[in-house]
Amino acid sequence: MKTGLVRQTNYVPISSISGGLGPVREPGRRAEYLLVIYPHGELEDKLLREQLQLASEFGLPAGGRNRPHITVAAFQAGEIMEDTLIRWIQRICNQYRTFDITLNNYSGFPPHTIYLRVQDHEPFFGLVQQLRTIEDYIRSSGCPLVNLISHPYLSIAGGLTEQVYHRAMPEYSRRDFHESFHVEQLVLLKRGHAFDACKTVNIFRLLPETM
Repeated sequence: MKTGLVRQTNYVPISSISGGLGPVREPGRRAEYLLVIYPHGELEDKLLREQLQLASEFGLPAGGRNRPHITVAAFQAGEIMEDTLIRWIQRICNQYRTFDITLNNYSGFPPHTIYLRVQDHEPFFGLVQQLRTIEDYIRSSGCPLVNLISHPYLSIAGGLTEQVYHRAMPEYSRRDFHESFHVEQLVLLKRGHAFDACKTVNIFRLLPETM
């Protein structure tokens, strides 16, 4: 079974990166960061239609839909730390080959989120373990723990009221959804706070399968 991992590496201190000078004592202005995977092409269009259909069927606002994505990590960090974090995440991604993700049917987090299940979590285990190496660096600046997601999912609707969730979930649990896509890159997003729109900070390419 493919995991996407090229080789396992030992823990390497963040200060060993070229240009990394150890802990940041005064990180300055903080931002929220998300490391995500975007489905693409026809599948992305299909997922957007799924979001709009749920909104239409259950009387939710049609606007403000997020681009469908799978979150791998979420964290806060000082903006002064951004360049070092980008170099470290790229170093990690340089160890991984592209891999496939299969989305297989619906589930939910009561009472607020309906999502599509990621069928195989194994490609994420090694990636998340390597991403733990940035945690000490982030915590040394006084920022909260990094949220690393080894059991990923793709949200179709979040922030639902309990009433809407309990109306929609029984219906969606009976629906079939089975689609796969190939992951070639991870994307780092950034926002000032939870109500800001995210903007792309960096794209991290994975190694092609032929290498």
